[in-house]
Amino acid sequence: MEKVTVIGAGSWGTAIAFILAENGHDCLLWARRSDQAEEINEKHTNQAYLPGVSLPGNLRATSNLKAAVEHGDTLVIAVPTKAIREICAEVNAMEIDAKLLVHVSKGIEPDSLKRISEMIDEELAPSKKKSIVVLSGPSHAEEVVLHHPTTVTAASTDLAAAEKVQDLFMNQYFRVYTNNDIVGVEIGAALKNVIALAAGISDGLGYGDNAKAALITRGLAEISRLGVKMGANPLTFSGLTGLGDLIVTCTSVHSRNWKAGNMLGQGKSLEEVISGMGMVIEGVRTTKAAHQLAGRYEVSMPLTEALYAILFNHVDLKEAVDQLMTRMKKQEMEDLFGK
Repeated sequence: MEKVTVIGAGSWGTAIAFILAENGHDCLLWARRSDQAEEINEKHTNQAYLPGVSLPGNLRATSNLKAAVEHGDTLVIAVPTKAIREICAEVNAMEIDAKLLVHVSKGIEPDSLKRISEMIDEELAPSKKKSIVVLSGPSHAEEVVLHHPTTVTAASTDLAAAEKVQDLFMNQYFRVYTNNDIVGVEIGAALKNVIALAAGISDGLGYGDNAKAALITRGLAEISRLGVKMGANPLTFSGLTGLGDLIVTCTSVHSRNWKAGNMLGQGKSLEEVISGMGMVIEGVRTTKAAHQLAGRYEVSMPLTEALYAILFNHVDLKEAVDQLMTRMKKQEMEDLFGK
């Protein structure tokens, strides 16, 4: 039995804590709101994020961040990208022993263009952290808590730390591989949300399966081109955190990024979509970061640029699709591996 703290009681943070508790670990879940922590402790539910799910009786929650951090030898960070620095700064101000850090979030910080592991590394002093591991892959919380077979990757430059995380989480329904390509895993995890937004828009416009297949395929090419330029292993993008995560996020009704895109495709404004979702849509923020990364690394990312134009320059959806379809002729392999 290990002492583990999960910081963030949204749907995925709760599912992560669910796995750890079922695996017999002493897991404490931090919720920002005290009423949410009370619900988890007293009713063993988290209805706002995982309605109808009974949580393990040994899973406990608290809204006291200091108590939560002090509890765990391993800290799992499961908050939206925009909250990463705030949470890490609070942890850094505490007098604590060094922790093994695991993050399960998917995004890139606009403007700084930092990956999440880089943000964590910047905010936490060396004395507060042992190693940083990314846990990522095609994994909807709604299916994990039903014990549906799920496979993810634990990525770190510290293989022993990745294997530690593998041991913490792996069970009969949740399989964990290891990978040392932390750049590729984080880039694939973040940018698939951009393509999922585009896939949702395509479905909302009624464009059908042909269009979605093209979006997924060409989207993977864009992600791979950028990732390789940033130093990732190209094979990572054919794995769980590349192709696997892209498929599930672009096709599943559980995907909030697909849902958001679908609402946009049906004519709702971005403001209406954001207010109606009730949860963070990482793909919107990541689209801005991906647009900036494409410029920094001089990588052609036409799908990303079209989505950026729709979200931030108010270009008409059908006009953006027409521009994509009438791009200059290319040879497919050139477009896959070239600029």
